Amino acid sequence: MIPLHQHPSGRHFLQIPGPSPVPDRILRAMSLPTIDHRGPEFGRLGLKVLSGMQQIFRTKHPVVIYPASGTGAWEAALVNTLSPGDALLMYETGHFATLWKKLAERLGLRPEFLAVPGTDAATGLPWSWRRGVQAELIEARLRADAGHAIKAVCVVHNETSTGVTSDIAAVRRAIDAAGHPALLMVDSISGLACADYRHDEWGVDVTVSGSQKGLMLPPGISFNAISPRALEASKSAKLPRSFWAWDEIVEMNKTGYWPYTPNTNLLYGLSEALDMLLEQGLEAVFARHQRWAEGVRGAVRAWGLPIQCADAAVYSPVLTGVITPQGVDADALRKLIHERFDLSLGTGLGKVKGRMFRIGHLGDCNDLTLMAALAGVEMGFRLAGVPLAGSGVQAAMAYFAATILAETATGGKAVTDGNLRIES
Repeated sequence: MIPLHQHPSGRHFLQIPGPSPVPDRILRAMSLPTIDHRGPEFGRLGLKVLSGMQQIFRTKHPVVIYPASGTGAWEAALVNTLSPGDALLMYETGHFATLWKKLAERLGLRPEFLAVPGTDAATGLPWSWRRGVQAELIEARLRADAGHAIKAVCVVHNETSTGVTSDIAAVRRAIDAAGHPALLMVDSISGLACADYRHDEWGVDVTVSGSQKGLMLPPGISFNAISPRALEASKSAKLPRSFWAWDEIVEMNKTGYWPYTPNTNLLYGLSEALDMLLEQGLEAVFARHQRWAEGVRGAVRAWGLPIQCADAAVYSPVLTGVITPQGVDADALRKLIHERFDLSLGTGLGKVKGRMFRIGHLGDCNDLTLMAALAGVEMGFRLAGVPLAGSGVQAAMAYFAATILAETATGGKAVTDGNLRIES
């Protein structure tokens, strides 16, 4: 084992689906001297990041920023809006939906887990772990809840364990079609700032997110974007809360401050990340991630391997899950690739552990970092003696080159390549 103070030569390739690689520009911002979190300079910083996060969530309503991981934001969403014994409707799309359900149970809530039963015939993996939320199942269950015992519907926008992005607008339509008053809570921890997300337009009541994915920061900041309905629900919610309580935070945030000591230097980094994202424009950011994702998926197809997400309509722009052939231990393959090429890939989690690995294409990334990652994976397969149908490296390289040429031909304007919209 290499001691912690020693590193292989060259730069480590971090291609997990978060924490994502942090740009040098953000690292430099975080290195600024810590300031007084009660002074005027901090108040200006606070107001800036709060306003910027409203733009990222696409909301006019409060965004609460916690010095915590995404798990803390999960808990905050529940304890601020619900009471002991409340019933929830949650949807099983993968490992992180499962963890949110377990957290709800530990809080004394009663989550019901919806999922399509059975296994996928092609791979033997759970059917629901290869597809997004089936909104019609939510509508049917809510219609059956004539007494409105269910107080909230909780779904994951971009399921980091599988590479599936669910249609949140369809979930809102399902709730409305059932005529049900349940709150809609959404985990967009890995989707925010990578995939299109619209808190207000899609009628979401609480959106949960974190700093270490599309925002390109280290872990340590989490968020609740809050609708007026959620704020109203918080006034009668009975679950105990103190640190997570919205009321004090929202009130103090009006002047750019927090009721406790915030993580000042991470907020410096968040300020810089917001500048980077908003300078480029969110539509261009989303298009960039879609382009990277399609290049990686083209490599997986060329290898002749199944993509974890079985529905092309909900492919994630954030990561791609790769199912290894029967008998090939995905974790052993990842270990070989890490040791030989200093390349980190995401492990399979929960019900798919050992059957798949995940390639992240988010954060401080570009075509060449992805080409290097794909080359490392392809060489790893060959070193492990796993036969491949063709070269994924060649397929991705051809795709990236073709899209660059298409942009050049249109003078850098948006072009369409199949289902992919590319922005300059």
